[in-house]
Amino acid sequence: MVDWDALRQAATEVAQRAYAPYSGFRVGAAGLDQDGRLVVGCNVENAGYGVTLCAECGMISQLYATGGTRLTHAVCVNGGGDVIMPCGRCRQLLYEAGGADLELMTPEGVKRMDEVLPLAFGPDDLA
Repeated sequence: MVDWDALRQAATEVAQRAYAPYSGFRVGAAGLDQDGRLVVGCNVENAGYGVTLCAECGMISQLYATGGTRLTHAVCVNGGGDVIMPCGRCRQLLYEAGGADLELMTPEGVKRMDEVLPLAFGPDDLA
């Protein structure tokens, strides 16, 4: 059983450490690896807007940097703790890190990644 409230709280806490001097829009992401470990990330803006890092990027980097293998659950929030949807790029990153079975908390409730990103292109397409 996943404690979605705790996962959301972790995302809210890390959002407070986001570097968002240009937009002021803080984002936090929290996820669980298949071994139950918590991984988090926050957005990091850049004066060259196109090289800004989304919170999900940081979370997935932490997943792999700490020896993780697969995300099973994830949530993204704004600085106020409201659940938000990942951008298209991050949906693709989440699909890669967790596959179709990854459960994502959305503003409409928990959804599998194959619902959030139907007909996704993934590693199996390169086999």
